[in-house]
Parts: sequence; C-alpha cells; structure tokens
Amino acid sequence: MRHLTIIRGGLRRASIHPTRESVLPNYRRLYYPGGMYFITANLHDRSSTLLTDHIEKLRTSFLDVKTKLPFDLSAVVIMPDHLHLIMALPPGDADFSNRMKQIKARFSRQFPKTEERSISRINRGERGIWQRRFMEHLIRDERDLESHVNYIHFNPVKHGYVKRPVDWPYSSLHRYIKQGWRQIDWGQNWVGDELNLG
Repeated sequence: MRHLTIIRGGLRRASIHPTRESVLPNYRRLYYPGGMYFITANLHDRSSTLLTDHIEKLRTSFLDVKTKLPFDLSAVVIMPDHLHLIMALPPGDADFSNRMKQIKARFSRQFPKTEERSISRINRGERGIWQRRFMEHLIRDERDLESHVNYIHFNPVKHGYVKRPVDWPYSSLHRYIKQGWRQIDWGQNWVGDELNLG
C-alpha cells in the first residue's frame, strides 16, 4: 500500500515503510527572471556568533559579489548564527542561487580552515562554516513583500536579542527609518503572531 506525501517539491508517492531515499524531499528551486526572493542562510554551528562577530567581513562579501553579480538588497537582518534577506534581481536574471553561493564562499575564505568538516564536505572541497543549503521564497506580491520585510526586521526581537527592533544594529530597519518608510518605534509593541507569513 502506498500513500502520498506532501513535500516542498510537490506530491510524491512513498511506501508505507519508506526508505531514507523515499522521504527525502525532491526540492526544486523556483527561478524567476527579475524576481525578488526572501532568503534564509544558517551557519552550520547554530550556537556560533560568527556573523555578528565578523560583520565587516560579511559586508565585504556582499559588496564583492554585488559588484560582479548585481542585485538589490531590499531588506536584511544579520543574526549571530543566521541571516534573512530579500534579494531583488535585475530584469532577465534569475540566478539568486549563485549569488548566495558566492557570498557564503567569500565569507568562508576569510577564515583559516579550522572548523570541523565531515568526510563528505572534505571530498567535495566544502567548508564547514555554513549549512550546505539555504531556503528561498519567491515574493509574490506587495502583501507578501511587506510580510517578509516585517519578519526580517522583527527577527532580533523574536529571538530575544533585543526588546525593540530598532535596538538591533545589524538590520536594514535603520535604513527604512532614515528613508521615512518606518517610524523609530516600529514593532516595539508587537507580538510574534502579528507577523503573518501565510
């Protein structure tokens, strides 16, 4: 007897006694030329503070890639162990994946190879700083964009680092306030369930 499993890549048949291969998602990235993407990338060690400890190295990595592969960074928050961003691509260009790969690689190359690496990573010539994959979501419309920008800017409060979004230094919220797109007290009385990403 078989059943259908709902996965990120769509429906797939799986046996009642699935093997490891039958339950792994067949994840497919959605490439849309000129698209805008919400992206989450995590460090391999989720207890690390590498991203905020070395924020200038991360900024340099973004700028270097942006020079060669242009994109707009519509919103971003850098947390100690992960980051969220919204990347807007130029018309006709759908390659957000290579941009993220390059950003992660450039950041990693600035550190000596002292992190623990699995045999698989060593064989592939990969570092062990970042999780291998990252998550992306194609922004569908203005409401979707607003929800994800809010999620990004509220993230430091959600994780308990600050009580007010404006108090987190590594966030594009400061640019939004400077441009007049948000008030300085934005989100300070929110609770997590007000951030609707559905």
